[in-house]
Amino acid sequence: MSAFPKIFLKPGKEAAVRRNHPWIFSGAIDRVAASVAAGDIVEVVSSRNEFLTLGHFASGSIAVKNFEFAKSSIDETYWKTRLEQAFALRKKLMLTDNNLTNAYRLVFSEGDGLPGLMIDYYNGVAVIQTHTLGMHRLRTVFSTALQEMYGKNLKAVYDKSSETMKSLPGDFADGYLYGTPQSGEILEIGHKFGIDWEKGQKTGFFLDQRTNRMFAQYYGKDRKVLNAFCYTGAFSVYALKGGASMVHSVDSSRQAIDWTEENLVLNGLEPDRHRSFVADAKRWLTETEEKYDMMILDPPAFAKTHAVTNNALHAYIHLNAQAMKHLVPGGLLFTFSCSQAIGREVFQSAILSAGLEAGKRVRILHRLSQGPDHPVSIYHPEGEYLKGLILEII
Repeated sequence: MSAFPKIFLKPGKEAAVRRNHPWIFSGAIDRVAASVAAGDIVEVVSSRNEFLTLGHFASGSIAVKNFEFAKSSIDETYWKTRLEQAFALRKKLMLTDNNLTNAYRLVFSEGDGLPGLMIDYYNGVAVIQTHTLGMHRLRTVFSTALQEMYGKNLKAVYDKSSETMKSLPGDFADGYLYGTPQSGEILEIGHKFGIDWEKGQKTGFFLDQRTNRMFAQYYGKDRKVLNAFCYTGAFSVYALKGGASMVHSVDSSRQAIDWTEENLVLNGLEPDRHRSFVADAKRWLTETEEKYDMMILDPPAFAKTHAVTNNALHAYIHLNAQAMKHLVPGGLLFTFSCSQAIGREVFQSAILSAGLEAGKRVRILHRLSQGPDHPVSIYHPEGEYLKGLILEII
């Protein structure tokens, strides 16, 4: 078993680690072996030199991301086993051999014991996105393991880490680790979507909303719907499939609107029940005179760090208050926050404030989160980043 450089914690700072939390903050560290560099595997020990964890060292406020809480040999077999465990969960979720769905998140960072690593599977193409140097150095190991795991079903492996790694030292370029450029089309619960993992946001598609989009289909019948921040129009497709009388899709990106319209064509949906608008969704809600029976608000993260949560909360309050004013009495509001720094209770408090500002009665019908292929370790509640509510606005 290899010996790794040690990180000594300050006295009394090991409590969170003993509760299996995967993060060590820099303020908890007493001293670090001089030879340690960002991306290295380190052994975290208490002030009394008691073994606690193994993790990847980093230079930020989260100084270590723990992946193993027992003394272990860390080699290529170790990482392959972790990947196989992640695949086994998706198999239990009936996502790996499904005639209606062929896209899912294969690895969700801390939720799969692989902090700093995301892998999404799109109908034969695996898209890797790393968030730490330690995981970035292992991307070819994971690429090889993916080829062994999927066999002939895997057409390509694409590394899309340049955006998530840009704050770290070094040059990071996106590119294919295996296979050649592919055009992407997936099935999600029987609906068709084109995927552009090279140019699209994140890895190309928001797989975390799969189960929540089913509610849009269920409640969409005979309703006039606004899908704000529509991106590729997935919520629009589901609402129209559910029988919505009209859907308006709004996004500030011309490319996003083009993808939305292409996805409507892919699904054979009637163009007379849909209109697209290239516009800032926040301004749209302020200026439009339209009234809707149902709205979907799925904005980008307003708070990427705790330092800006106050500004983010004001943004959520204003956005949702404006939305409530444009819903007919009894209308439904699907509202989401993907800001990890804003907890579920805080988000709900913002919606309460929005209801007061809009002068509306508000009732909660459903509480929503990310799909089960984005599992949350009970020891790492921060992993539940997606918060959603379906509300009746009166």
